[in-house]
Amino acid sequence: MATQSHLETKTPTHKKPIADIRVTHRLPGQNSLATGNDRHESECLACPACDLVFDVAGLRHRETARCSRCGHFLTGYRADELNRVMAFTVSALILLLLACSFPFLEFRASGLESLMTLPQTAFELYRNGMPYLAFLVAAFIIIIPATVLLLVLLLIGALMMQYHHDGLRLIGRLIFTLQSWSMVDVFFIGVLVSLVKIAQMATIHMGISFWAYAGFSILFILALSNLDRFQCWRRIEALSES
Repeated sequence: MATQSHLETKTPTHKKPIADIRVTHRLPGQNSLATGNDRHESECLACPACDLVFDVAGLRHRETARCSRCGHFLTGYRADELNRVMAFTVSALILLLLACSFPFLEFRASGLESLMTLPQTAFELYRNGMPYLAFLVAAFIIIIPATVLLLVLLLIGALMMQYHHDGLRLIGRLIFTLQSWSMVDVFFIGVLVSLVKIAQMATIHMGISFWAYAGFSILFILALSNLDRFQCWRRIEALSES
């Protein structure tokens, strides 16, 4: 059950009071936010849904904060966030490489056999006179996800090694902008739906690439869902000030 923790009310420069915050997933024995995360300074965050301002500086390991007015998720803190994101990202990149290197699906019907790879899905559209659609498919299922993962790898690597670079802010903006344009899960669900219909007309064999892309889809979602936006920007700002 979510618990209510009352933080000290402060008045920032924009004269909007800092409200109470609702903290969920508190571990047993953690009854105060005063010393959470070993950070005592104020860290203000506005709710994206209702614009109410909160001080979230007291979150401890595995705690998440939600708006006390509308219940919108604000942020979550994990001490091992960087390690988790790095592990998911590297694993996802390996599986994406495998998914692009081996057969994706094999169809057999009436003595005919057709083999398709993942990059070939876009190439076939281009060969059939649909270059723009081919580009969009390749971008949404391969290029953009790969770009996002490489950017996450650069960002997390810099944060883990405490290496400051002026481009970290730009990398962060690109990650959180491009992730909404990735259609990995949509594509894979669409493939599954199509297989149900095609299975009535042909024999389908799912290759190594199919299972690799399935694992990649899961790891891609896990990598981005474990990368908390607020905590990411907080770490970038702390690194730039050090």
